[in-house]
Amino acid sequence: MTLQDLGYNESLETYRTENGIEGFEVGRVILEHKERYVIKTPNTEFDAELIGNLRFTAESRYDFPAVGDWVAFSEYDEGKALIHKVFPRHSILERQAVGKSGQVQIIATNIDYGLIVQAVDRDFNLNRLERYLIICNAAKVAPVIILSKTDLISNEELEKILNQINDRIKDVKTIPVNNEPIGYKTLEAFIQKGNTYCLLGSSGVGKSTLLNRLSGNELMKTAEISASVNKGKHTTSHRELIVLKDGGILIDNPGMREVGIADTASGLEVTFDTILEYAEQCRFKDCTHEHENGCVVQEALENGNLDLDAFNNFRKMEREKEHFESDALERKKKDKDLGKLIKKVVKQKRDSQY
Repeated sequence: MTLQDLGYNESLETYRTENGIEGFEVGRVILEHKERYVIKTPNTEFDAELIGNLRFTAESRYDFPAVGDWVAFSEYDEGKALIHKVFPRHSILERQAVGKSGQVQIIATNIDYGLIVQAVDRDFNLNRLERYLIICNAAKVAPVIILSKTDLISNEELEKILNQINDRIKDVKTIPVNNEPIGYKTLEAFIQKGNTYCLLGSSGVGKSTLLNRLSGNELMKTAEISASVNKGKHTTSHRELIVLKDGGILIDNPGMREVGIADTASGLEVTFDTILEYAEQCRFKDCTHEHENGCVVQEALENGNLDLDAFNNFRKMEREKEHFESDALERKKKDKDLGKLIKKVVKQKRDSQY
């Protein structure tokens, strides 16, 4: 195995040279847990933590390593390492942090393709698919829809689902997979050496089974299927990067119960480009596109040129994005006020000593 097999490239090496960090070893973060990390190199893995300066100068979560990051590190004991620098990222998959108003959670970094997995027997949902598409498009990560468990439905039912996707979602590759011997052949052919793929989807959609099939090993345990809800309990509880047998790099994720939309204006624009094209043709300034007579968007909805469900989902996520931005501004103001208070207290304490 080489660094290139892990996704290392010329731009990363150029950054390493230009910043004078050739004296450090280079590796990729494959596991993160409470500010402890596992770094993978071509020959071994290291348990790692941040050097103090990197920790204390961090201004936000973006300054800390995440799964998928390239880092410069030094070994201080057998299998132990200190992270000195995080390399620039070419993509960051993120969502609104669950239960934390106005905050973002990094899913993974340096991703080339987002594999959006939905089980056709119970999980298929176009609205949720569009949420994942927004996350991928906002990060400039190429989305790919993986329809799992297709052996549990008829060919006619699968064809109906594929038509629903094609009618509403344009220019996104869709790959059905099943548990038959050749059920993963198309997906395996799509995986290319040196590219990084991130699994996205709810619990129980078959991500662990997919990972095991692609890796050729029982890397992730798959629990029994619950008869009451036809749902497999996914045992993944953390993000982890895995190098596949044919050279691709796959990042597994815990199942997402919530896919909150953060500051993803560009993601909305790409995902719902058809709606926005009609909106640009509207002759009304500041049109809501909901009830104005003569609105081009409303006319397109009435004559069937725009999908009503897609439009409603777009409006819902647009409002969600605006709400996130409002919360983020309020949080930023509070952080700024807190910073001023801390500086004031420090100054008062310093003055009292003289």
